[in-house]
Amino acid sequence: MNTKEHYDLLIEENNDPVFDPPGLKEYMDKWDGEVFIEKLALTKEKTVLEIGVGTGRLALKTAPLCKTFCGIDLSPKTVEKARVNLSAFSNVELICANFLSFRFDESYDVIYSSLTFMHIQNKKKCIKKISRLLNEKGIFVLSVDKSKNKHLDYGNRKIKLYPDDPEKIRKYIKSAGLNPIKEQETEFASIFVCEK
Repeated sequence: MNTKEHYDLLIEENNDPVFDPPGLKEYMDKWDGEVFIEKLALTKEKTVLEIGVGTGRLALKTAPLCKTFCGIDLSPKTVEKARVNLSAFSNVELICANFLSFRFDESYDVIYSSLTFMHIQNKKKCIKKISRLLNEKGIFVLSVDKSKNKHLDYGNRKIKLYPDDPEKIRKYIKSAGLNPIKEQETEFASIFVCEK
């Protein structure tokens, strides 16, 4: 099963992380909780892009803190759910498309992604595109899963993953012309903070 089909099915199964119970939200924060949000250094003047917006779990925290927020995701049903979850915000734009092939008309002050790179095979190409989309002195914050799993086993279905290798991510960041500012480990994630 491909990634888009899996995330469409999650919505059909009424699985929306925005409404996770507190214990599960706390678990998810081990990848992109307060530590991650702080690294974005958001202000009301900044334009933001989230790669892999999902149903808006992180966007609900970041959209109120920036000038404009754009989220992109592969799954049509997930993006539709995000539209509902983020409908209170007038500064939000959502795009249903593949990040690598979508043609953006603007650049951003902050680009971030959490738990999405494991679905991206060509990480080098992805980071180069992120670098091109960042404004001068723009910030890129990436949280990657440390588990190195090759499949996401969801009981009745398996989704192929492309495990993240921090050493390769570091090389891709430098070759894309981004300056690593900080790297931080959480229990489940490696978080990279870079500046253009």
